[in-house]
Amino acid sequence: MELRVLRYFLAVAREENITKAAALLHLTQPTLSRQLMQLEEELGVQLFHRSRYHIVLTDEGMLLRRRAQELVDLADKTAREFAVRETELMGEITIGAGETRSMTFLSQAIRTFRERYPKVTFRIFSANADDVKERLDMGLLDMGLLTEPVDVGKYAFCRMREKDRWGVLVRTDSPLAELEAVTPQDLESVPLLVSGRESVKRELASWFGDSWDRLQIAATFNLILNAANMVCCGVGAALGFDLNLAFDGLRFLPLSPPMETGTVLVWKKDQALTPVVEAFHQHIKNVPWASEGKETFDIVKESF
Repeated sequence: MELRVLRYFLAVAREENITKAAALLHLTQPTLSRQLMQLEEELGVQLFHRSRYHIVLTDEGMLLRRRAQELVDLADKTAREFAVRETELMGEITIGAGETRSMTFLSQAIRTFRERYPKVTFRIFSANADDVKERLDMGLLDMGLLTEPVDVGKYAFCRMREKDRWGVLVRTDSPLAELEAVTPQDLESVPLLVSGRESVKRELASWFGDSWDRLQIAATFNLILNAANMVCCGVGAALGFDLNLAFDGLRFLPLSPPMETGTVLVWKKDQALTPVVEAFHQHIKNVPWASEGKETFDIVKESF
């Protein structure tokens, strides 16, 4: 299975039309069709449902599209890494990050790093810790900013100083909006939106105690922006971090007793780093904190 053919396959899957894909790839339609048929023969599966005007991926085709995109992304990332010139630091750094206040630290580090190396670009993949870890383990990310609880046994990591405070996002017309903080009992009769991570659910279950079994879980989510939209539409109240974001018609209430979560910046142990990633790794340990006059980047622990 050649990378070139996988790129052909992805183009056809994207365009849903062999003729259009062939034009984009600068191939003849018969040549592209033959390549796809050979790919199906090699894999022993049917990848497309074909009609006169368009094609649709089969279940096997959808699986291959996901895997092929991962392989192509990794190949492109590798090519970019080898394109770095020794005379001038340049290239791309890929970082996966969850929704956390520690992203402010990372953003400051990126800004000051690019002031020194303007030809370095960053690609940020926003997702929860489980999805970031998966892409990190596959080699698709250089680093990950993960919210706990998370197993960091196979990573080198820096633990960030600031913790994220938990609370609930409610509509301003909700009876809860009159409170200064919410207890487990306050939330027993409220439809709730919670994180889809099982490890986070266990942390929440510990905070709720006996109230956990009486909760109404209306939906799970990965990113707070989507959850905030559901709160606005009256689906329920969303449990999440205080990210200091303003949403029209919504109010954030802290939990009582308080609940906090830590964050770690991780990368794979014993992995040879590209020059640009190694330079950024060294930079984040010494970057000035411009907005508040702190002398160093706020990291409290580094483990290798």
